[in-house]
Amino acid sequence: MSESEIPSLVSLCIEAVKNELVRGDDLLPIIKELPWDLVDLLASRLPPLDLEKLQTAVPFDDRDDHDFADEGLRNGRKRGRSWNFSTAWKNLVKSRWPDLGNQIEPIDWQQMYWETHLQNCLDEVAEIASLPSFDGRLGEIGISDSILKLIGFEGCMDTSTCDYSKLYHHCQQFGYYARCLRLQNVLCSAEISHLLRDSLLQSLELRWIRSKEHIDGLCKLLNQNSESLTSLEFIHCKLSSDSMNAICSSLPTKNVQTHGIKNFSINTSNFLETNPVSLPLGLVSFLSSGRSLYSLKLSENHLGRNFAKLVFGTLLNASSSLSILDLSDNNISGWLSELYWRSPSGPPTPLGIGKSFQSLRVLNLRGNNLNKDDADGLRYALVHIPNLEVLDMSDNPIEDDGIRSLIPYFVQASEKCFPFADLMVENCEISCHGLTYLIDTLSTLQRPLKSLSVADNDLGSQVAAALGKLLSTSIRILNVEGIGLGSSGFQELQDGITKELKLVKVNISKNRGGIETANFLSKLISMAPELVTVDATYNLMPLKSLTTICSALKLLKEILSVWT
Repeated sequence: MSESEIPSLVSLCIEAVKNELVRGDDLLPIIKELPWDLVDLLASRLPPLDLEKLQTAVPFDDRDDHDFADEGLRNGRKRGRSWNFSTAWKNLVKSRWPDLGNQIEPIDWQQMYWETHLQNCLDEVAEIASLPSFDGRLGEIGISDSILKLIGFEGCMDTSTCDYSKLYHHCQQFGYYARCLRLQNVLCSAEISHLLRDSLLQSLELRWIRSKEHIDGLCKLLNQNSESLTSLEFIHCKLSSDSMNAICSSLPTKNVQTHGIKNFSINTSNFLETNPVSLPLGLVSFLSSGRSLYSLKLSENHLGRNFAKLVFGTLLNASSSLSILDLSDNNISGWLSELYWRSPSGPPTPLGIGKSFQSLRVLNLRGNNLNKDDADGLRYALVHIPNLEVLDMSDNPIEDDGIRSLIPYFVQASEKCFPFADLMVENCEISCHGLTYLIDTLSTLQRPLKSLSVADNDLGSQVAAALGKLLSTSIRILNVEGIGLGSSGFQELQDGITKELKLVKVNISKNRGGIETANFLSKLISMAPELVTVDATYNLMPLKSLTTICSALKLLKEILSVWT
């Protein structure tokens, strides 16, 4: 063993203390008297259960005044003992869930660790409870050794205070940390509210809710978290009017007139009544009293035009602060025209407009089988949504006539300085002539769009001239995936770039441009200094394209080094 590999006396002592702490609590009073640098070192080497034990046993106020400041804290502020504990928890999160630890930076790593751990336990228990042979209590289902080892639970540990082999004990010990959970239907029994009685849930994702038993168990949990819950999402559920009434009646209520839900979503689910004469009373009450409601998503639920009309009509008269409305992937063609009274001598007049649409920023109507008549009705509705920023009309066969119907709104939005900035009309059966007309209009607006997506429309290379005109505006994001540009289209685009562009992100994939794709990219890279994201996949570029692109990137690097 080399000298560098010989452990120090401190390291040996720390390891011995750690091993004793794993077995019991006898050393905790002694550990509390250790210098803080040794406590920090010990914390960095403990498994989760023992770090939790140590952090609970060492109160913040125990730190002496002489530890308040040192060379690294010249302003004399106290270095909180939780700082290094937080570092230890952060390392544990990244070690167990590398992707999770790299994606977000939470305020409390300890809370994040135990919440995610509890979610893992619930997912494992759900698999067992889903078996036809299961007939027992959720809390008595055992947690696998693989999960127990990850938190540092060993057979030699003292189990006199808590035995972590069952789900019940994990909920009892760590339920307090749960803020956002995902529950399968088998977990939504009457028992779940007892298991999570110490939780302060802010967000719930429910999957495969189908039976009255599931609804009853869920409603108890909703009532239990009435003061904290702000987000609720249903996925792959089957909901009746009675179910919706029960759920909405159980949602948190701050007072008689309003509830506190901010985000409400029903996605890829089935309503037993998809085209009702009236909405469930509970849902009407929920939408009408949602002054905190920020996002409403009813997507891919096979909803018919009546359902959409009733939801829209209810929101018209609501006083919510709704910012995002997503009705995508349903079948609601024809509903917009029914919201307006059409005069034979003048433009359509809205039957009513509610405060909720004054705050609406995002409207997603993707994949609803909307046609040119729906686009014409939408044109008049949009005028009454002055703060709209994003409109998604993709996957609707509105064709050229539908685009022409919407153009007056785009002009009016620009003239009135509306914040409208992002338009998506992917796969809308628009022709080259229709898109050219649209781009000619957009290119002359006082407030040009920031983002435009026209992907998956069969436009051909002839549209390149219009796209070149659009690039010369201040547009930041452009998606022209799969529009059939071909090599000649890329050549024309390249020739049309004569000044510096504002592009930040561009998608030119699936256009079969060959070597001309690389030539265009080379020109684009040199003329768009703010460009950070490019998708040029599936363009049949030959190997020598790499040389062209690399040369452009090398030149850009040299230019940036001069600027900096």
